[in-house]
Amino acid sequence: MKKRWFLCGTGVLFTADQILKSYTEQNLDKNEEKELAGPVVLRRVANTGMCLNLLSGSPKIVRAFSLAAAGFVSLLYTLALFRKKGAWKKAALSMMTAGAWSNTFDRFARGHVTDYIGFKTGSKKLSSITYNLADFFLAAGALLLSALSFTNGGKE
Repeated sequence: MKKRWFLCGTGVLFTADQILKSYTEQNLDKNEEKELAGPVVLRRVANTGMCLNLLSGSPKIVRAFSLAAAGFVSLLYTLALFRKKGAWKKAALSMMTAGAWSNTFDRFARGHVTDYIGFKTGSKKLSSITYNLADFFLAAGALLLSALSFTNGGKE
């Protein structure tokens, strides 16, 4: 596949998450919840830290770490794009790059990451965790890269 398709895909994923974050910021009050489908709920949470508000009292460290991680993933993605083979690896890194930059952009533009997807479960603690699409992109890309490590490394 051509490089531009992967780059366009990365841009589409980044944009989709940013649109949903903006929608949430404009249409929901903090901690307001709307049921979507089944156990899925839409809620607005401002996460000033990393995963599960880790280091929420240290915004400079969180921004620096986020920027470094997004830069590292982008470097790996760029290197993969210049190889002829490895479409699955490129797809995984595309998802991870979109997710990393979407959350990094939020940290610098808003001062926090807007999370908006929650799941109602039997556990109050698990139900309180809120995600955004960028988190799912990062997780899906990491899972795909992990699966590829057990195969031919994503080469076709």
